[in-house]
Amino acid sequence: MKNLIILTCILLSNLNGYTQLIAELQLDEPVEGICNMKHIYSLFPMFEGQEEAICPITKEQILVRLNSEIQFLKENPKFKSKGMIDLLINCKGEVVQCKMDTKTKDKNLDKQIEAIFNTLGEWKAGKLDGQSVDSSLLYSFKIKKGKVTFE
Repeated sequence: MKNLIILTCILLSNLNGYTQLIAELQLDEPVEGICNMKHIYSLFPMFEGQEEAICPITKEQILVRLNSEIQFLKENPKFKSKGMIDLLINCKGEVVQCKMDTKTKDKNLDKQIEAIFNTLGEWKAGKLDGQSVDSSLLYSFKIKKGKVTFE
């Protein structure tokens, strides 16, 4: 058993040197504004040549906006839930799709969260091997006592 674990560790450590994980998304329907429908990436910055899209404001600033601008949270200070929002950022740095991937327990809250993410400004496009590409980003969050935090 010990030899199997050591062998697995050696193989996995060498694997990173020879391969790179590149995840492409396939959309069910066209999205207006996407530069190349056949190549939309989930980028992993820990791999060489991959850079995620960069938001024009920090995660902390996003949280400030979410917690101060969402009316639902002001009206429901004891609300508790989790969610995930999926953003598609095109090769020009424009958010072309923003939708809840994992919905909260309230449709109005979901819409208000989407509205905030749709107004964050122009992003720096994700890059793959130095080229700007269409990419997807997920933000996972939880709401406890009416306050949003990222997970």
